Amino acid sequence: MVEDLVVTLAAAAGSAGVVYLAMAARVVKQYERGVLFRLGRVAGDVRLPGLNLIIPFVDRLQKVNMQIVTLPIPAQEGITRDNVTVRVDAVVYFRVVDASSALIKVEDYKFAVSQMAQTSLRSIIGKSDLDDLLSNREKLNQGLELMIDSPAVGWGIQVDRVEIKDVSLPDTMKRSMARQAEADRERRARIINADAELQASKKLAEAAQQMSGTPAALQLRLLQTVMAVAAEKNSTLVLPIPVELLHFLERGGQPSLPEKPEQPGQPGQPEKPEKDEQDREPTAHTDGGPHPG
Repeated sequence: MVEDLVVTLAAAAGSAGVVYLAMAARVVKQYERGVLFRLGRVAGDVRLPGLNLIIPFVDRLQKVNMQIVTLPIPAQEGITRDNVTVRVDAVVYFRVVDASSALIKVEDYKFAVSQMAQTSLRSIIGKSDLDDLLSNREKLNQGLELMIDSPAVGWGIQVDRVEIKDVSLPDTMKRSMARQAEADRERRARIINADAELQASKKLAEAAQQMSGTPAALQLRLLQTVMAVAAEKNSTLVLPIPVELLHFLERGGQPSLPEKPEQPGQPGQPEKPEKDEQDREPTAHTDGGPHPG
């Protein structure tokens, strides 16, 4: 009887021990840390990964994930400093560095970081210009990270990185920016064409100056041009004619005007015709005597 009672008690004690171990054993994973609360107070240091024993019904072990958390920030609508309405969304990468502070100092650290990120993003939108949001995002990311990280340090949280994902613009602003970009590209195209024309004119001037000393070079160039055109097997052949030849033909086709003889007298005043000899001599009377006076 006694032996049976001892065996029964031993079995009961073993079962109780197994149950106790099952209730007291806690396994903390590699990427987690455990915070032990004993009767509502933090007891001891943070529990490291592995098997940890607690007192059942007295201790409570709460685990905290130490991995990097990717938290998307909902799109926030705001007005930039240059009075443009935009919608901006971002993403925050943070992790817990002090498990005790993350559990004790803030009720829900993920929700707290989310709200802080939204308010900081709205503040960044109001302080920035549209050009900064579109082209200078790295600087804005650093400023946004600093604004979120300042209060989060007291919660045992470290913000690793903040990235602005997308900036949504109104349709009218998109059309205005498209017209601006098109005008800028057209301006650059005209400048490039003008620069090409300037360089070509300089080279042509140098070639003309070189050919002016040797007229045969101009004839050779003319023959090369004719050969280049004829090589294409065209039905029409355009032959350039020098302008000097046209001037020569034009002068040769004009009729020559007779030269007027020079007349004595004052220039511009016609001379009076001379009287006949009969008008100068006195007329005789019928009686043979001279006519009086």
